[in-house]
Amino acid sequence: MSGAAVGAPTVRRATAADLAQVGAVTAHAYVADGLVDADHWYVDELRDATARAAAATVLVAVAPDAGAPAGRVVGSITLAEAGSPYAEVARDGELELRMLAVDPAARRSGVAEELVGAALREAVGRGARDVVLSTLGTMHAAHRLYARLGFVARPERDWTDELTMRVHTWRAPEPPAALTEAASWPPPRVVDVDGWRVGLSGGVTRRAGSTLALRDVDDLPGAVDRVERLYRDDGAPAVFRVGDPGNPAGLAAELAARGYTVAAVTDVLVRDLPVPGADASARDLRVRVADAPDEAWLDLWLDGKGGAREPSRAIVTGVPALYLTATDDDGTDVAVIRAAVVEDWLALSCLQVVPAARRRGLGRALTLRALAAAAQRGAHRAFLQVEADNVAALRLYGALGFRPAHRYAYRVQPGDRSGTGC
Repeated sequence: MSGAAVGAPTVRRATAADLAQVGAVTAHAYVADGLVDADHWYVDELRDATARAAAATVLVAVAPDAGAPAGRVVGSITLAEAGSPYAEVARDGELELRMLAVDPAARRSGVAEELVGAALREAVGRGARDVVLSTLGTMHAAHRLYARLGFVARPERDWTDELTMRVHTWRAPEPPAALTEAASWPPPRVVDVDGWRVGLSGGVTRRAGSTLALRDVDDLPGAVDRVERLYRDDGAPAVFRVGDPGNPAGLAAELAARGYTVAAVTDVLVRDLPVPGADASARDLRVRVADAPDEAWLDLWLDGKGGAREPSRAIVTGVPALYLTATDDDGTDVAVIRAAVVEDWLALSCLQVVPAARRRGLGRALTLRALAAAAQRGAHRAFLQVEADNVAALRLYGALGFRPAHRYAYRVQPGDRSGTGC
């Protein structure tokens, strides 16, 4: 394997063009780590990524490489469904993680954690609540990684083939209800259509200007027609949030037949509160906290996300929240975040750091300050929404202990011009 320096990896599903590299990296990593001898029959199975991709889901970590326009594969992991050829211990309802491998030249750069985190988000996105894996008892670094990500050892499920394998399981945390999420980011106007909640915001943020279709209806095409008329009158394309429990079984197919496209896939991440040491870790940060956003807060947020000022103000102030602003030593505002408490949930949103102040840990510190402030106001759990391709945000929140709980997507009527929200 190449010894070139590894940049920040991107994790994605493997393509056919990746599979030769996937097999080579996986076999090389297992042999280099002494997990299997080079002439063992299992090396052929490790190398055969084409067979794996045909029967399971293969994810790859790809690092930038000037000599390879598509990037260089530096790691891989496989997700197998119970009963499939690559599942060894998965029970009904579980997904199994197999063949986690990282090129030895790319170690100590977080590739394994990126791969496992992406696999957990993929599992949740496919509707699985439980994930299982097997590992050797001597793989102490892997055990530490799995424990950090929320896996629990299950010695009663350990098993022996040629070697004794230790079983660890992970369960997705419970997400907030879709209506709880919506209550933290309320649209200027809500209309009921056959029990569906239609959010109307004139196209300002999909999160506010989308429809939650959380129940079956007698006439699905007719209900979609009525929703589309409401959006047309509101001056924006229709947007549906799909992937939630309660969505009518035929909704996605109906929208696809009308030409709706997937505009954004979003992961809902959650964690319990309080966060031990949150106040201490953000102690040196200069922060002002207010019950309403001042003009400077709005300026900084909108400079980062764009959007019409007054409709955006109406959305972020539609429910009681805390508005935190971090300032530099000279008093310049450098970062903002919003923390809304709904029921016993804290909803985090609107994190923005000015470009000149990035890579200083301000996003992490300000998020910790918001978590601490909300816990003092009675929140017991926190959630936030992150677009599934926002690698930097996923990395930040994963390091802060947020775990994937749910995944949804926005389906947008052709001609979309709306924004994504914060």
